[in-house]
Amino acid sequence: MVFRRRNPQGVLSEARALVLPPGGWRRAFSYMRHRLTRIPDAPHRIARGIACGILASFTPLFGLHFFLAVFLAMLIRGNVIASLIGTAVGNPLTFPFIAILSIDLGHALLGTRDLGVPITQIMTTFGQAGDEIFRNVRAVFTDDVTNWDRLDRFFNGIFLPYLVGGLAMGVVAATSGYWLSLKAIAAYQKLRDARREARMRKKAEAGHDQTKKDSTE
Repeated sequence: MVFRRRNPQGVLSEARALVLPPGGWRRAFSYMRHRLTRIPDAPHRIARGIACGILASFTPLFGLHFFLAVFLAMLIRGNVIASLIGTAVGNPLTFPFIAILSIDLGHALLGTRDLGVPITQIMTTFGQAGDEIFRNVRAVFTDDVTNWDRLDRFFNGIFLPYLVGGLAMGVVAATSGYWLSLKAIAAYQKLRDARREARMRKKAEAGHDQTKKDSTE
């Protein structure tokens, strides 16, 4: 393959890369900040995009966060690139906290704590639900009997409360992210424009002085 690594990563290296980006989180956040400040758009549109990315990262739709963020950004006329960057709020370090708090809040709002799944079984329940979907799809073409017990437990014990609690937390986080990023980006762009204007004025004054000097010689 053209893009195959010369030295393949080991299992431990791949697992480490999932939690710790190459260069560290500090470098990753610095890169994202740099990209945000380089987006050529109005502060309110960039802030809307960031809010959409944050909201998407609080949903249990893993694997679809990018698509959801882009859809929401297009829906409210936010910046699409900023929405993709905003999804970085959901990462391997924050997902466990987001999931646990969202599920707990969702059960509290829905009044379904008796259907809750123990924290230690959440990942197992995810896997069992996926396996059951595969088995039931296969059952359509075979003599196997379909069974939805595991999927029902997953939906009512994890997915639905995660969705409800995640949206509630996500709206708060997205709103906070919008106002904070709006102020920060507007201040940065104002400072950047002032510096650019100062450089242009200084360059113009230097050119004027040079012209005046040449005329007197």
